[in-house]
Amino acid sequence: MKRAATRRSAAVPVTEAPAIAPLAGGPLPYTLRHSPRARGVRVVIHPDRGVVVTVPATRSGQADGERRAVAFLGEREPWLRRHLARNADVRAELVARGGARDGGSIRLEGRVVPIRVVPAVLGARRSTVARFDDELVIHRADRDPRPDAPVIEEWLRDLARARIDDAIAGHATALRVTPLSVTVRDPRSRWGSASPAGRLSLSWRLILAPAEALETVVIHELAHLRIFGHGPAFWALVASRRPDHRTWRRWLHDHATELHGALG
Repeated sequence: MKRAATRRSAAVPVTEAPAIAPLAGGPLPYTLRHSPRARGVRVVIHPDRGVVVTVPATRSGQADGERRAVAFLGEREPWLRRHLARNADVRAELVARGGARDGGSIRLEGRVVPIRVVPAVLGARRSTVARFDDELVIHRADRDPRPDAPVIEEWLRDLARARIDDAIAGHATALRVTPLSVTVRDPRSRWGSASPAGRLSLSWRLILAPAEALETVVIHELAHLRIFGHGPAFWALVASRRPDHRTWRRWLHDHATELHGALG
C-alpha cells in the first residue's frame, strides 16, 4: 500500500504557475496551484504572493484547472477586489511608516513605536536594541554590517520567545498539558501549530500584535495538545482561558498583511 501511495504522489505532484483571470472588473493575476490533496477549489490572499487558487490535481491538466479557477474567482470577485484594495492600502501605510530603520516606525505589542539609531559604545562588535518608553533605539556598532531590519528582528524574536514562554507558563498547567518543545519561527500561513507529539511552533511576529492576540494563539495551540480538531469541545476549552478569543483571532486575520510586512 505504501508503494501504491508513493506512485500516486509521484504521478500527480503539487505544481504552481502564474495565471491571469479575465474578470468583469479587469484582469486579475493569480497563482494557480494544483494539489493532489485538494478536494475542491480554494482561494487565499497571501501576504506576499497575492491571490493563490488551489484546485485538485487531475489528469485533465492545466486547462481544466484554469477554467475552474476563473469561474471560482468570478463568483467571488467583489470580495477579492475589496480585500486586495485593503491590502494595497495597508502596504502604502507601511511604506509611509518607514519600517525598521532610523526615523521609521513599526508596531510592537499592538502599538506603533518610532525607531531611532544612535552610535554604540566604542569597540562594540554587534548592534543592540533597547526599548525606552514608547521608542526603540538601535545602538549601532561600526563593526556590525547588518542593516537595521535584521538587528530589530533579532531583538523582536528574543522578546517574542520570552512573551510566548510566559503565556505557556500561565496557561499550560490549567489546561493540563506540557509541551514537549517550543520553537519560534516565521511561518507565512499560520500563527502557530501543534503536533500530536506535543511540539509547539509559534510565529515571532505575534510580538507585533497586542498581548491578548499572542496569548490567544498560545492558548489555541496548547488546547490542541488535548483536543485535535476544531469541534465544540475544543473551542470551549479555548474559551475557558480566553473568552474573547474570537476578537483576537479576527484582529490577527485583519492585520496579517501588516504584520508580515512590518519591518519593510
